[in-house]
Amino acid sequence: MSEQWQCIYSASNSLEAHSVKGLLESEGVKTRLTGEALGAAIGELPANVVEVKIWVSPWQWQRAQVIVSDYQRNDYHDWCCSQCGEVNQGQFELCWNCQCDRDQH
Repeated sequence: MSEQWQCIYSASNSLEAHSVKGLLESEGVKTRLTGEALGAAIGELPANVVEVKIWVSPWQWQRAQVIVSDYQRNDYHDWCCSQCGEVNQGQFELCWNCQCDRDQH
């Protein structure tokens, strides 16, 4: 990565990577992702090769580290959308099916 960006997190898939990326960016931390295109090679390459990596600039490293640590420490509970009835993973604020806000239920 240019500008000496540092890998702050390795997500197991693109969905998780975008979730963490969104969390960091909502806190003002600029991010970059690498490895998304390798997702098509799942099963043909080792799992750690197809991880999506999240990169941050060195001057935002400490802030990003606190956010990622909090993310990893949280004990999220699945929730059921009141609008469409779909079950969503606890770390998501919007329903994956209808985009209803979690707080509206």
